[in-house]
Amino acid sequence: MNMARSKFVYTCNQCGYESSKWNGRCPSCGAWNSFEEEIAEAPSPAKTGNASGAPDLSDNILELDEIGADSDVRYDTGVGELNRVLGGGLVKGSLVLLGGEPGIGKSTILLQICQNLGEDHSVLYVSGEESARQIKLRAQRLGVDTENLYILTATDAESVAATIASSSPDIAIIDSIQTMSIGRIASSPGSLTQVRECTNLFMHTAKDREIPVIIVGHVNKDGAIAGPKVMEHIVDAVLYFEGERHQSYRLLRAVKNRFGSTNEIGVFEMLDKGLREVENPSQMLLSGRPHNVSGTCVACVMEGSRPILAEVQALAAKTSYAAPRRMATGFDFNRLNILIAVLEKRLGVYMGTLDVYLNIVGGFRLDEPAGDLPVAMALYSGVMDKQIDEELIAFGEIGLGGEIRSVSHVPQRIREAERMGFRKCVIPKQSAGTVNAADYDIEIIPVSTLKQAFAVI
Repeated sequence: MNMARSKFVYTCNQCGYESSKWNGRCPSCGAWNSFEEEIAEAPSPAKTGNASGAPDLSDNILELDEIGADSDVRYDTGVGELNRVLGGGLVKGSLVLLGGEPGIGKSTILLQICQNLGEDHSVLYVSGEESARQIKLRAQRLGVDTENLYILTATDAESVAATIASSSPDIAIIDSIQTMSIGRIASSPGSLTQVRECTNLFMHTAKDREIPVIIVGHVNKDGAIAGPKVMEHIVDAVLYFEGERHQSYRLLRAVKNRFGSTNEIGVFEMLDKGLREVENPSQMLLSGRPHNVSGTCVACVMEGSRPILAEVQALAAKTSYAAPRRMATGFDFNRLNILIAVLEKRLGVYMGTLDVYLNIVGGFRLDEPAGDLPVAMALYSGVMDKQIDEELIAFGEIGLGGEIRSVSHVPQRIREAERMGFRKCVIPKQSAGTVNAADYDIEIIPVSTLKQAFAVI
């Protein structure tokens, strides 16, 4: 009698690479400490026929002009911020993955859109984490009482997929993918194999039946969606809920979207009755600005097609350490060090004996190069203890030579600053040719160097 081979296999949780032994580094994607032990699946029996025994799919080949493209291919969720991130609504037959920290509001927003979608469409809410009574209690708290919302509590993915196919709801919601499992796979729910195969099963269900399916995904300690990276390749859209637990504001961001832009964001506020849309994020981010204080400047960044104003705060204080501290919240730490080096080399603003702290107010993140100029102005204001005019706004990219470089969407940024009541706008001189100052009720100040920008303060 032959000894059975090992029933375990090591799988990379980043790319899905399988190995018979554990490796410190994945030979496929290069990730470190990414191998996890799983129970190996039994190999399927080999087919006796040759390749010609496979069915011929030539009859299924379609010309591009033959494929219909109806205009009504999206469902309106009733939440404008969510529609914006999705690219205009929920596409029929799409598979959307929604991830975020525990308690951030994933299940809340999905139950809220059920109220809006339930007015004209049937919605099947599948929960593997809560009982039907718990969902009912949460629905009462959120004011969800639509008659077209149906609840199913189950964890067998094949049974759930069969139920979706037989009942044919207009929209299906799976909460969450980590609780689903396929019985013929020996590994436990939430393992890499289970998550991958369950996602693949729901993908085929969504495509075959033209039913949009929204999947809730948990995140790991690194903030990424738990499960293999291949799961994000399977789905059509990946949405992330972001925000600090002690703050009421939430940002919904798309990192992948086959049916729209990935640059759009949605802003929500968490209240007792659920999530509320924030239609004017600039006003939210600028609320509570300090008066007559140095080290603060307002930036204008583009999130997709939407200009958003954010407050930049900088604090420079004498250090008590051998090496001064540098801290940045909402801004790239390495970029902050570059800007400090430019200020020291090009303008003689030395910070070698100062601790520097930078903060973007409201939990917002300033990733665009246009945020360089307001950050540099806030740093200069904090070090020199000079106040920046409260009605001044700035945006522009800074080069290593201390020059101010052009940015995109200048007219939209100026319009947003004008709408929010600002009276001065510092812009790159190279971008001044794209705007006509007479068209705006705001003073436009073009600058080409940091020295010129600091002269405005």
